[in-house]
Amino acid sequence: MSALEQLKASSADRYTKEKSSIVVLGLNIHTAPVEMREKLAIPEAEWPRAIGELCGLNHIEEAAVLSTCNRMEIYVVALSFHRGVREVTEWMAKRGIPAKDLASHLFLLRDGDATQHLFEVSAGLDSLVLGEGQILSQVKQVVKSGEGVTGFGRNISGLFKHAITVGKRVRTETNIAAGAVSVSSAAVELAVMKLPQHSSDSARMLVIGAGKMGKLVIKHLIAKGWGKVVVVNRSEERVAALREEMKDIEIIYRPLTEMFTSAAEADVVFTSTASETLLFSKENVEPLPPVGSMVGGSRLFIDISVPRNVGSCVSDVEHARVYNVDDLKEVVAANKEDRHRKAMEAQVIIAEESKQFGAWRDSLETVPTIKKLRALVDGIRITELERCFSKLGENLSKKEKKAIEDLSRGITNKLLHGPMQHLRCDGSDSRTLSDTLENMHALNRMFSLETDASVLGQKVRAKVEQSRKETQ
Repeated sequence: MSALEQLKASSADRYTKEKSSIVVLGLNIHTAPVEMREKLAIPEAEWPRAIGELCGLNHIEEAAVLSTCNRMEIYVVALSFHRGVREVTEWMAKRGIPAKDLASHLFLLRDGDATQHLFEVSAGLDSLVLGEGQILSQVKQVVKSGEGVTGFGRNISGLFKHAITVGKRVRTETNIAAGAVSVSSAAVELAVMKLPQHSSDSARMLVIGAGKMGKLVIKHLIAKGWGKVVVVNRSEERVAALREEMKDIEIIYRPLTEMFTSAAEADVVFTSTASETLLFSKENVEPLPPVGSMVGGSRLFIDISVPRNVGSCVSDVEHARVYNVDDLKEVVAANKEDRHRKAMEAQVIIAEESKQFGAWRDSLETVPTIKKLRALVDGIRITELERCFSKLGENLSKKEKKAIEDLSRGITNKLLHGPMQHLRCDGSDSRTLSDTLENMHALNRMFSLETDASVLGQKVRAKVEQSRKETQ
């Protein structure tokens, strides 16, 4: 197209000719402090609503949310890369952080890089603790919560399902999951590091929250030799279930109303709840009695919740020390060489799986042509079949009609087999994407399968029209 023709074309016509992109936009423990991550955190129950809001944006077709204590990442299929990124950034900024402040902490990845990133996340390579197991469960939860949600479409659901496969394969084929591989285990390791060596198995432990993270904290306390723990939770049912499962430790239940009383009797307080408000502030920690010199003279608050359960101001209280998920880096700073070796093994698998997913997604480009070609041929088959039946008269039995129908279907399937094979690009043979697309364009021309407007263009125009109606 000449420069003059480009100027004559509308902006919509120009940008809709680009291929839609898989984009991830977000922040994590490597790019943003917990103070920022907690403001943007989206509770799991709100993921479907967030998908709906994101897909309501003009240039976003599909979406998914992955929000954990260490990351808040938005995955989308953007009909226009630059416009889509701008819309998602503005959507994130509505959660209380100006876009200009957000920009310096956000990371942005597209297509192959976005795919590789999610696969690394699922494999535990991007976690604070290498090989962390809980992140794979969280990726699975994205798929589960997206089931039946409009906007959790073919590309995004395919990406996350493939990420689950990658996460499982990496853990099966490498030794990446050996050792302390969870935020909870790192939290317990941190407590052991901060307590005096002679008191590391006698300090009084309090766990607030009996959910998945709290349960894992208790398991790791057992592994470190503790025989007793107090658990504060809203209901006793979960704590009773923990008692039934963990016979090697005495678990004492306390209701939420006794949280401060329990904290007064504890040397180490672990918090892992979904509360969006602070449980401990300077005002309610100051009255707590001091702990003994045998445990170092300071009460430890280890907060692995996002949003945080313990205010940073608590560290101003004499004889109180506060640690959050960002402080766990100290635990995992050791044995970097071993971490690097395991990561290299996993990267080989991730590169292979990324190539396969990319080929699968590229092959989707040919799906409209495959459908149109099959519909065209099937239409011809049915027309000719009806003409044949008309000539043969009404004396044909059902068995004879079925035999003729099966014959016609068999002939068309065999004739279509070759063209269909040349429209598939799944990475299993030497055919490149450009070869496949060349075949697609050739078939479009030969059988007049092309439409006037691009599929992408139609999608964008439909969204713009819908938005216009909603604002009227």
